[in-house]
Amino acid sequence: MEPPPPPPSLPPLLPPLQQQEHHPSLPELNLENLKAIKVLGKGAMGTVFLVHDRAADAGAKNPYALKVVDKTTLNTKFEAERRARWEIQVLKKLSGDNSHPFLPHLISSSETSEFLAWAVPYCPGGDLNVLRYHQNDRVFSSAVVRFYLAEIVCAVEHLHEMGIVYRDLKPENILIQQSGHVTLTDFDLSRTLNKPTVKSILSSSTSAHHNLPLEKKPSSVHHRNLTRWLPMIPVSDKTGLRKAKSARVSPVSRKKLSFTNGERSNSFVGTEEYVSPEIIRGEGHEFSVDWWAFGILTYEMLYGTTPFKGTNRKETFRNILYKKPEFVGKRNELTDLIERLLEKDPTKRLGYQRGACEIKEHVFFKGVTWDLLTEVLRPPYIPARDDVNNLTEKVTSGGGGIDIREYFQDLRKPPSLPPSPLPSPSSDCQKKMWVEF
Repeated sequence: MEPPPPPPSLPPLLPPLQQQEHHPSLPELNLENLKAIKVLGKGAMGTVFLVHDRAADAGAKNPYALKVVDKTTLNTKFEAERRARWEIQVLKKLSGDNSHPFLPHLISSSETSEFLAWAVPYCPGGDLNVLRYHQNDRVFSSAVVRFYLAEIVCAVEHLHEMGIVYRDLKPENILIQQSGHVTLTDFDLSRTLNKPTVKSILSSSTSAHHNLPLEKKPSSVHHRNLTRWLPMIPVSDKTGLRKAKSARVSPVSRKKLSFTNGERSNSFVGTEEYVSPEIIRGEGHEFSVDWWAFGILTYEMLYGTTPFKGTNRKETFRNILYKKPEFVGKRNELTDLIERLLEKDPTKRLGYQRGACEIKEHVFFKGVTWDLLTEVLRPPYIPARDDVNNLTEKVTSGGGGIDIREYFQDLRKPPSLPPSPLPSPSSDCQKKMWVEF
């Protein structure tokens, strides 16, 4: 969903994120009570709706996103259903005591003979890719890049601390909450790994050259950034917005290798332009694949394109394996961060030795007070509440809405054939031709 144009004036101050209303967990979903306000997206994993519970929330004051997999359709494969169940498990792990302000949690889930469905908080600001297309030259400023990257680092760090490698970091999977802060989504490609026990520490000479200590945490909340980080540029021509290529690489069996420093996965998964060299080489991979994808994401936020994109998959993979990222203009802290993240050898990649701590210590993030990120009151972009309110008012007043069961029943109907351009000698012949086809 595209984020709306910005309001003419700044919105009122929001409370710190920790004090914002947390969508409560619900008992098992009853699809009969749910009314879809609109379709948010479709994909191989199913359909995502913006819904409200007509019994518990008749006024649609707290709508949420509902992902639904239709188990009865012929094109629903076992792999898609298996991945959906895995995502539900991950979301359960991210709920309760393991919740994080930049990660979603499971509101509720349900399964019937027809559907597998689960609910997560709704993010009205769209994704980071759509937001980038609203900026001048379709790229973010360095300050905005720093803000979003800092929150993403914290989200990925939390996943890694739980033993979860994400494996699908890209702009389309970074959503903007109502507060303006980010949240990651889509965990169907993630998996759990045993964390490495001991890794050698980088030599002080190498570390000191690239990393500087963080500034001390300020003693007063007056140090919070209370200004908007970027102006939103209204986009009148919606046809100009194109999603970045996000075809996923299908999981395949790879030769299993022996590693002594932590568990590795041998699955061949990811999004084409974000896949790491070690995945392509089939060497097995671990948590540092997320820091490679973090480097690709950073490059795309800065330049509006990924660094190794080729004319086809083969060329893209060749570029990932052998090509160095190209930079424009004078080298700076941000390009140094990207270069160190896009190290072909995962053991030399920033983040391999000490995880997120290495990224946080990089000079590009100098001055970031990590403990106060959730208390930034003016993120770069805060979605307008009016758009959601207008949608819910229309539905609750009887002027629209989608019945989820009817929606999928319509999809199951066979498509009607267009009329034949040639005259048919008889209706019997038509019926016979239909059977033959």
